[in-house]
Amino acid sequence: MSHVSTRIPRRLAAALLLVPLALPLAACGSDDADDDEGEGGGAGGETTLTVLAAASLTDVFEVAGALYEEASPGVTVRFSFAGSQELAAQVTQGVPADVLVTADTETMAGVEGETGEPTVIARNELTIVTPPGNPAGIDAIDDLADPAINLVLAAPEVPAGRYGREILDRAGVDARPDSEEPNVRAVLGKVQLGEADAGLVYVTDAASAGDDVLTVPIPEEQNTVAEYPAATLDGADSPDEAAAFVEWLNGAEAQALLNDAGFLAP
Repeated sequence: MSHVSTRIPRRLAAALLLVPLALPLAACGSDDADDDEGEGGGAGGETTLTVLAAASLTDVFEVAGALYEEASPGVTVRFSFAGSQELAAQVTQGVPADVLVTADTETMAGVEGETGEPTVIARNELTIVTPPGNPAGIDAIDDLADPAINLVLAAPEVPAGRYGREILDRAGVDARPDSEEPNVRAVLGKVQLGEADAGLVYVTDAASAGDDVLTVPIPEEQNTVAEYPAATLDGADSPDEAAAFVEWLNGAEAQALLNDAGFLAP
């Protein structure tokens, strides 16, 4: 059993210091764009880029967005975080957006008629999380089969939920969740609040929770690797800026941030 480190890597800590400086500028750019040209920008050179992103990217993308705005004058990045399946539904319903980033290739493939060519920007793995002190005494994935344990998973249609069930099946563990959540951050929240004895989340989500959770690692042979594809949306108001942002996510600066947050290289 291991404890999640609360030490923030130096590169990510330095980036976090830039967020308060960048956000006021972003807000001003957004107001100007809305007043003069609407969401897509226009003659004044102001562009609001709307990015639909998997919930597990919340912390690192908020930092990345601020850095991107700093390096791209006139561009404001606005994120909408949710479960990948919910984001895909928004795309098929025609919700205005420029970029889609999901936590699995399967969900992205389901909207292939609505996007450009996806590119994988990061990978991730799962871990077991428990409240501090691990009151249920969970030492291995086999322990999740105990019906006395209050287990929370993401819903089956959510990538983290599907990955979690694949891991349980691979380990031969018949575990019945007491709660199924709409995204992985909701799973994490239940464990943080002590409303569940255990949950399956991404390694990066566990790291973001700091001392609020403990982790029980999943052996590599039982674990699974999640891939995060990013793609521009065919209905983007700002297609050139959308393509530039996706390209930036594959560049050295964004990849360093993702790595510091615990994501694996593409």
